[in-house]
Amino acid sequence: MAGSDSGIPVGERIPVLLYHAVMDDPPAWIAPFTVRPAEFAAQLDAVVDSGRTALTVSGLVEALAGRAPLPERPIVITIDDGFADLPTLTAPALAGRGLTATAYLTTGAIGGDPECLLPRAAMMTPAQVKEVADCGLEIGAHTRTHPQLDTLPAHAVRRELLEPKAVLEDLLGGPVPAFAYPHGYNSRGVRKLVREAGYTSATAVRDALSSPGDDLFRIARLMLRSTDTTAELERWLSGLGAPVAPFPDSLRTVGWRGYRRAKELIHGPTFAG
Repeated sequence: MAGSDSGIPVGERIPVLLYHAVMDDPPAWIAPFTVRPAEFAAQLDAVVDSGRTALTVSGLVEALAGRAPLPERPIVITIDDGFADLPTLTAPALAGRGLTATAYLTTGAIGGDPECLLPRAAMMTPAQVKEVADCGLEIGAHTRTHPQLDTLPAHAVRRELLEPKAVLEDLLGGPVPAFAYPHGYNSRGVRKLVREAGYTSATAVRDALSSPGDDLFRIARLMLRSTDTTAELERWLSGLGAPVAPFPDSLRTVGWRGYRRAKELIHGPTFAG
């Protein structure tokens, strides 16, 4: 498996967790990526028991850049999209355990934009963005419509980067430096545009542990799925059970990107998921 024999010491491996919805009765399309509330609580308790120190993505980036101290055993928790559970259940559960996180919001989904590509689901509202931030979470951008960014022309990518940043900064009254690629889809050109848009980091997926040498514009994350158990999470918390980034894209990844680009030329923008 790519990156599995990285030579990176176990103590330097950083779990960056990716959650989506936390609910008991999710819509079918997001169900495979949904964690039940009871399991989520058990997983957060495992994080606390591991002795790891939770950082936001921007906090991790600052530490890796030498502008802040890096805890001995850091962890980063991220939540994508902005489902309705985020302000009512997920953020309070984190805050109640003294854990911070980064929530990446798809502004078209939370704002009811008819162009948004996410299928229907109960989402939080723009008015609740400040509530999530008040729980101690960093707010990051996750595009406007949730497309496959690496298949779009540059002008369309820029819109997906700049519009949500402006919307969220207006809601929060402060900067939004963190970005996440929908479904992790990115490319060298997309990463360049992310930097030019004023973001200081971007998270991908990669289903791998991160490390101090990871690319700060495609930070590796471990996606929590409905089938993942607390025992599996505990392996990741120990720095085991997954590849370790950085590592180059596989030929399969490159080929899949080419196929999706060709498909989009025929059918138009497609939901990243």
